[in-house]
Amino acid sequence: MKGFVQPLEKQFFECPTLPLAEKLLGKILVRRMSDDLVLKGRIVETEAYLGYGDEACHAWRGRTERNGMMFAEPGRLYVYFTYGNHNMLNIVSEPEHTAGAVLIRALEPLEGESFMRERRGTSLATNLMSGPGKLTRAMAIDLDCNGRSLFDGEFSVEDAPELPEEAIGTSARVGITRSRDLPWRKFIIGNPHLSRGRVSG
Repeated sequence: MKGFVQPLEKQFFECPTLPLAEKLLGKILVRRMSDDLVLKGRIVETEAYLGYGDEACHAWRGRTERNGMMFAEPGRLYVYFTYGNHNMLNIVSEPEHTAGAVLIRALEPLEGESFMRERRGTSLATNLMSGPGKLTRAMAIDLDCNGRSLFDGEFSVEDAPELPEEAIGTSARVGITRSRDLPWRKFIIGNPHLSRGRVSG
């Protein structure tokens, strides 16, 4: 997977959150740490969150200092800290001033694995980024990344062939208690890098 591939442009992200959660599957999340270090992972699992009709979303009660980035223009990163231990990576969706984001739940490592293994303290490829907290640790994503753009050169999402419909699975989201029955988790069926979290419901 080494070499330059054209990053997706802003228009790709200017679509409703639920379709975006599916469209992102198979695409390549990229972080260019330096000229000599590029990290890449294939998006294999996502979850959609909306500011309306979704009590599991940070923004369902309105805008706050913490969730403000969810109201930004599509293609921004919304990173938050949870459970006292994990950073969570989301890609902002919906028009500006309307809250919506897609949580990136799992990645399949493609490039920069030695860096990822050192960060994660594991050599097992299927354990490197098989969860939202694992992937942020592997790619050195923290609260300093909140608000970064996918179009500024450091972060991007590269295009990849669209997945056939039969390759995409749908389920309730993982590990939540509110709005738990919404079928807003999308994943590549049978991919060994999926998270191991328990599906809600």
